[in-house]
Amino acid sequence: MMLARHYNQGAIRIRDIAYEEALPEKFLELILLELKNARMVESVRGAKGGYRLRRAPSEIHLSEIIRLIDGPLAPFGDADQLRILIDRDAEHRALYQVFLAVRDAAAKILEHTTLADIMNSKAADASKSGKRRKKKGEPSSLLPMVVHGNPPGQK
Repeated sequence: MMLARHYNQGAIRIRDIAYEEALPEKFLELILLELKNARMVESVRGAKGGYRLRRAPSEIHLSEIIRLIDGPLAPFGDADQLRILIDRDAEHRALYQVFLAVRDAAAKILEHTTLADIMNSKAADASKSGKRRKKKGEPSSLLPMVVHGNPPGQK
């Protein structure tokens, strides 16, 4: 989210992102490498080096990020696997149909939500409630996004 908030403001060092988002640097490096390989972010070398988004936050959908980092959008597997199970397993067909409906609903939301949507929603929520932006080091009121389980050292 920090890269989206600072879009068009230059590159941001991994250390600064890790500090602001309360993530271990090594964990963040792995995520940024995947995002770089997928051409969502780019790295900049030098004194003002770091990472920045390659596209505007309004052009990056959550579904892209989640599929890249975690794979299928829902914990029930991908849609094709569920459709095969629906066709083959008559005894559990109704259950797999529910799983598919949940997966489709989640996919629809994630495919239509961009990083800009989240930033705009967060800004609107803060202005409605009169809350100020959090300062560096201040604990976040939101749960951190966990990718591939918990970061190292956390249970």
